[in-house]
Amino acid sequence: MTPRRVSYFEASARARVAGLMDPGSVLEWCPPQQRHSSPHLALLDAPVAFDDGVMVGSARLDGMPLLFAAQEGRFNGGAVGEVHGAKICGLLRRALRERPRAVLLLVDSGGVRLHEANAGLIAISEIMRAVLAAQAAGIPVIALIGGSCGAFGGMGIVSRLCDALIMSEEGRLGLSGPEVIETVQGVEEFDSRDRALVWRVTGGKLRRALGEASDLVGDDVGAFRAATLAALVRPCEVRDLERLLADQQALETRRQHFAEARDGLDIWRACGFAEPDAVPMLAVDDFNRQLAAAQAGARI
Repeated sequence: MTPRRVSYFEASARARVAGLMDPGSVLEWCPPQQRHSSPHLALLDAPVAFDDGVMVGSARLDGMPLLFAAQEGRFNGGAVGEVHGAKICGLLRRALRERPRAVLLLVDSGGVRLHEANAGLIAISEIMRAVLAAQAAGIPVIALIGGSCGAFGGMGIVSRLCDALIMSEEGRLGLSGPEVIETVQGVEEFDSRDRALVWRVTGGKLRRALGEASDLVGDDVGAFRAATLAALVRPCEVRDLERLLADQQALETRRQHFAEARDGLDIWRACGFAEPDAVPMLAVDDFNRQLAAAQAGARI
């Protein structure tokens, strides 16, 4: 019997965790019953969540012990505040003691909460440091992006620090979100209502073509599970200072190579796709096949 498809994009954070992990293996830390909510939101009479919008805990994936953090994009757009960030940071620090096979970050975040911006920004810096500490200890950190909020702002930066980044076509990744760019630079620079443009600039197909995403999968929790399992058996490079400097140089080279590119169409053309206009309509398997052929120098 073919497993029932479950949309990763539409699922809640807890439904994603349940679909990814081995049945009966999930143990949530700081659950909603303990009411760890943001004190800042309460002072502003803003809605609160008793888990502050993120689920953290331990589980098993095909028998392998993992730690995980799953952001709930339906609460405050998955934005990071003091408590929310502390839960993710604490999870990564606990990984140094428990030595899991990996840490999974199910990212679904528009950035840092404006309600508690300073606390949120500090939390992001602490999460970044904790990610690097886990990697230095030989613990891979894997990001999964496929929710409605994508991965922007601080969590966009955190995602790019990870050893592997698994995205769906529906996922988005960037620093400033489309609405922020439009507000600061004007609609002439970026029309956030142009959904096709948004996905050509921030979507999974572009990020995979640029090499920022290690895997592009369909909008299915099962597909994310399979890609995560594959990522867990791939060797991870040591993320030391030398590697980070090499990554920075690669980004500079890429910036120069695509200096004239305006959006994904120009990128896909430069990558070797014979019909870049058709790329947004390609099925994921067809896209991956054509990208592999382009990277191998074959005619698409």
